[in-house]
Amino acid sequence: MKCPGQDTQYWNKEAIFETECPECGHPMEFFKDDATRRCSSCHKKIVNPNMDFGCASYCKFAEQCLGTLPEEFIAKRDDLFKDRLAVEMKRYLGTDFKRIGHAAKVANFAEKIGKKEKANLPVVLCAAYLYDIGVKNALEKYGSDKPEFIEKESPEVAEILMKKMGAKKELIDEIIGIVGNHNRPAENDDLNHKVLFDANQLTYMSACEKKTGIEDNEFSIKLDRIFMTAAGKELARQVLIETK
Repeated sequence: MKCPGQDTQYWNKEAIFETECPECGHPMEFFKDDATRRCSSCHKKIVNPNMDFGCASYCKFAEQCLGTLPEEFIAKRDDLFKDRLAVEMKRYLGTDFKRIGHAAKVANFAEKIGKKEKANLPVVLCAAYLYDIGVKNALEKYGSDKPEFIEKESPEVAEILMKKMGAKKELIDEIIGIVGNHNRPAENDDLNHKVLFDANQLTYMSACEKKTGIEDNEFSIKLDRIFMTAAGKELARQVLIETK
């Protein structure tokens, strides 16, 4: 079956359009399903400005469907995948708004920390959305949502969801390695794991109303021992000290 988005019988008058080359301004004509075209004036390969690559972010048949994907898109493919995964996580957890909210907050902190640490954001954010995804299985199998049971069940559920969405094996393997290990990373462990550990710690600590019986300086020193990354320590001080 041909993808309806690429089947000409579903095209309208906007399926063929003209635009200007962003490099030299020369007129260019694009068909809706052109991933790229080369400018006849400057010979620069230009990505179709109107093409929607949304499905290609998760579809394992994207390259066969669209032809050779442009380099600009390939570089962003994992980044687009995380947005689809966030939706899938919410769908899977259903009405468990507490867990959905927790995952969203972990992802928010992970993005802030990951950007400053120059971590692999697609990996970090996908792992954040799936960090506690095994909670349903944990409750069904063990009647408990203790961290050790969630950690035990999360890798299998995460793998099923990502395979269903056509994720690359490398991405699946790295994310499973993170969600299946909630322990404090070692100093020489992967940066992505450290970023997620810090984001998860900060999510739990920020839920506390306030710190009790401890001065700011002493608490700051304690945070330095808890958090693994420089950006995590900085954000923790902002969230837990400066805004309390």
